[in-house]
Amino acid sequence: MPGPRFWDPEGRKYGLPTYPWRLAPDGLATRAQLRARGLRPGGQEIAAQILWRSRRVRGGVRVAYLYRIDLTRPVRPMTPGKWAALERALAARRMCPSCGLDAGYTIPTSLGTCVSCADAPQIAA
Repeated sequence: MPGPRFWDPEGRKYGLPTYPWRLAPDGLATRAQLRARGLRPGGQEIAAQILWRSRRVRGGVRVAYLYRIDLTRPVRPMTPGKWAALERALAARRMCPSCGLDAGYTIPTSLGTCVSCADAPQIAA
């Protein structure tokens, strides 16, 4: 039997059936795993969860919710309007606010401008 900390298949301790990392039963999947199969939860309730320790988050515990695969639905296809909106959003992320040119790549949020504009004050100095 796995370690007792996150092993709660009946859901008594955490309110949902809970499993440790990599020990979820067959027939359940995370959103990312569903998406990789071309599926979506389709409005169903969360069936279980996976908990694991992590130093990346405050509190030290991360969670991934699991959904029943047999109740999923196929992902809805992108409409022409959604494709157009996505293209506009990606184009806006490539547009430099300083020079107004399309940088050809996503502007780094750490710089806020294209690399050329960010380096310009250093070159002039």
